[in-house]
Amino acid sequence: MNREDFPMLHQDIVYFDNGATTLKPKCVVDSIIRYMNEHTSNIHRGDYDAAIITNRLYDDTRNVVADFVNCSPKEVVFTSGTTMSINQVVFGFMKYHLHAGDEVLLTKSEHASNVLPWLRLSEEIGIVIKYMDLDDNHELVIDNVLKSINDNTKVISIAHVTNVIGDVRDVKSIGKICHDKNIYFCVDGAQSVPHLKENFKDNNIDFLSFSGHKMCGPTGVGVLVGKYELLKEMKPLCYGGGMNNYFESDSSYELKDVPIRFEAGTPPIAEVIGLREAILYLKSIGIDKIHQHEMNLKKYLISKLEKIKNIEIYNKSSNSGILAFNIKGVFAQDASVYLNHYKIFVRAGNHCAKMLKDEIGIKNTVRISMYFYNNYEDVDKLVDALEKSENIFKIVL
Repeated sequence: MNREDFPMLHQDIVYFDNGATTLKPKCVVDSIIRYMNEHTSNIHRGDYDAAIITNRLYDDTRNVVADFVNCSPKEVVFTSGTTMSINQVVFGFMKYHLHAGDEVLLTKSEHASNVLPWLRLSEEIGIVIKYMDLDDNHELVIDNVLKSINDNTKVISIAHVTNVIGDVRDVKSIGKICHDKNIYFCVDGAQSVPHLKENFKDNNIDFLSFSGHKMCGPTGVGVLVGKYELLKEMKPLCYGGGMNNYFESDSSYELKDVPIRFEAGTPPIAEVIGLREAILYLKSIGIDKIHQHEMNLKKYLISKLEKIKNIEIYNKSSNSGILAFNIKGVFAQDASVYLNHYKIFVRAGNHCAKMLKDEIGIKNTVRISMYFYNNYEDVDKLVDALEKSENIFKIVL
């Protein structure tokens, strides 16, 4: 699907590392080059033609994001990525709204970006981190959410789609639970926004974080979507030009309104413009169509891998285009090096989910993460290479 739009695929590679970052279509690259070549300027500072063009594209990106995830443009904050977005929530909002003894619920399948900030905040103010149980398929079910909640629960912070198991959480039901119980609901959308229809308002999400580079956009740009009334209470982590109305020698100052107050200094202008183009591109394809294509490929891949005797799969039932497996008796990184010999690009390791080993019983896996430009031929090439894997060490060594 749309493979002709991706110059990197002209190299006759199989790219299965979309969970780490996606390829960039020519339209996104062209939008950035146009900014560089035709209307380079800073934003909200110049009154000349190039600046007016840049301002229009940059500011319209909020509208494009808002339409994509169903929120208000004034609830869209541009950040450097999911990691920065979550840190802004934890240290700009939660630090001032939680107290010692308050409980934050996570799972052991969360990415480092949705664990380490909370652990640091626990050190700073004494919040308690607890982990909701996963079921036998390593997935989070509603019953386990409910049994984890008590009177001290103040936050549930989870990925909509986890980056190794790839389970799709029922965020609509969890959001309603949080809303009814006055619990803050934070969603890591890094692996969901590019693949599924994310609905910020309908799912009762308080803070949603995601990255541009995982959805055909550039690196260095991401989004924090927060309920407007909560953003008004959040403190910026960075202060400087562009985010203030005034500051005086008597130490008085006034910040601009949300969301501009969270975007100090010169933002990643080219990247924001590229993100706009990427979202418009994904909308032109259709997010539901993307998800269905990924699921068709995954079903086909599993049917093939199940016939290879030395392959162990860890997440057959998850409803996403992510598949984690190992070749029995082979270290995951060796398997990745072996597949690279056939120009098949995969991810191997713990995938920044370093507590997941407590659930699946193994530290490192090979991860296949699909996107709409992958096809059945890609899967066949992978399967063909794995069927030859008894010769793996002749190639790796």
